Amino acid sequence: MIKRRGLLIVVSGPSGAGKGTICENLMKKKKYIHPSVSTTTREPRNGEVEGVDYNYILKEAFEEKIKNDEFLEYAKVYDNYYGTPRDFVIEKLAKGEDVLLEIDIQGALQVRQKFPEGIFVFILPPSMKELKNRIINRGSETKESLEKRFTSAYREIEFIKKYDYFVVNDIVSGATETLISIIEAEKSRVVESVDDIIEKFKR
Repeated sequence: MIKRRGLLIVVSGPSGAGKGTICENLMKKKKYIHPSVSTTTREPRNGEVEGVDYNYILKEAFEEKIKNDEFLEYAKVYDNYYGTPRDFVIEKLAKGEDVLLEIDIQGALQVRQKFPEGIFVFILPPSMKELKNRIINRGSETKESLEKRFTSAYREIEFIKKYDYFVVNDIVSGATETLISIIEAEKSRVVESVDDIIEKFKR
């Protein structure tokens, strides 16, 4: 029997593009995909749950984990740290299981350097006007932070060249199905053995 490698699916895009909603829908439809819960130093938003949306820790604790090389990637975004725990990802891929990373662009580019075999998908809004409306409708941004996020979004879209695929999030259900099609096609690729891939993480 062929031992398939676990697929690392990396989804990112500008704030407000709707990547979180798409990933939630993906999890409901494809329960075999394991989401990696990121660690962050930011405060939880309304409705977010510890250990489900993020692992919330203090800045000092995060920096200690950096020293101990406990993250596959990490980045500082809008004055807060975000990072992907290394061990969880490695263990799942070693078992041939698929892992989803919903992370910021800085983090995705770090992962791309270490793991180019991953599948990198960039989520785009239908337009920049719609992106701004989505950020405003969150109701969690000050005028200053809103402008900061919107300005960053213009710069972030330039990084789409570093990704394998893009998905326009106009209608969430359609965007989710497009992402599923990408994943299913990638799972049928002829690739190197899982042992070779895992070995790359250890270097």
